[in-house]
Parts: sequence; structure tokens; C-alpha cells
Amino acid sequence: MDIIAAEARHISAIQKIYAYHVLHGTASFETEPPDTNEMLARLHKTNDARLPWFVAIKNGSVAGYCYLSRYRERRAYQYTLEDSIYVDPQYQQQGVGKTLLAHAIEWAEQHGFRQLVAVVGNSENEGSLHLHRQAGFSLVGTLASVGLKHGRWLDKVMLQRALGEGDSTLPESPPRVEANR
Repeated sequence: MDIIAAEARHISAIQKIYAYHVLHGTASFETEPPDTNEMLARLHKTNDARLPWFVAIKNGSVAGYCYLSRYRERRAYQYTLEDSIYVDPQYQQQGVGKTLLAHAIEWAEQHGFRQLVAVVGNSENEGSLHLHRQAGFSLVGTLASVGLKHGRWLDKVMLQRALGEGDSTLPESPPRVEANR
């Protein structure tokens, strides 16, 4: 499996993976899948912020993707990112999510970020919760019944992981963001 920077040529596969999760799952609270133009705009937004969007290529296909975004836009949050990971159903439980998340964590640490937050859709999403716990995330809270999808109330589960020195020291400079690589 190769982890590479997402490009426009991957958008069709990314859109199909995300559409599946929007229509059949509870990881995303979107109820209508965005089209390829919207997904391309999201990729450009991530690239414009100089944050990474990675794809996992397995057997010549996009098996999953992961991107990092600002947890919040205010300056005080500049050292904190949020991860988003989606895996093609045919590649689940094959290490795709684990490899993508490890790659994203390494990128964030190398660029001087100090905290990574995961906002997991629904407290029943055992796959994502397990993935994040294995990667060193800790449960920090649950927002109960904040979403309504598929005719039922859904929770948002918040997990957090320190990056690098975490909060044990103050940073000497702002995080280094550069091209999406």
C-alpha cells in the first residue's frame, strides 16, 4: 500500500468512498453526498491551507483517504488539528485506516503541531473508535444526540492525542505548513 498526496485525479474515487459513508453510515452527519465538484473544492481548500490530504493506494485503487484540518480557525488553536478518515468498504479491516492515520500523525508532528482531535460520528462507530485508541487517542467526551440521521439520534465522540511534546513545553515558533506532501 502506498500513501500519497491526494490529487484531482483521485477525486472520483474519493467521492464514491465518501458517498457510501454518507448514504449508509453514521461517521458523517451529511445526509446528501457531495458531488465531485464539491469534493474537489474541499481538496483545494485543504491544499490552500497547506494541510495534507492523503490517499491510500492498494492494488492500483484508492482504498481510503485521510486529511487534516484546523480544529478551529482562531489563532489560539493554531497548534491543534482534526483528522478525517474514510476507507472504501471493500478495504476495511485491512490496515488502510491505521496506515493513513499513522502517516497523518507523523506529518503533523514533523510540522510542529501539538494536539490532534478526532470527532467520531456516533458512539457506536467501534471501528473508528478502536482505530483512534490504537493510535494513542484518549476519549475526552461525548456530545449525546446532537445529530439526527437515518431516523435516529446520533452522538459525536471526541478523542484527543498529544503530538510531539504536546503541552509539556511551549512552542518556539508557529507550526510549519507547506505544500501538501
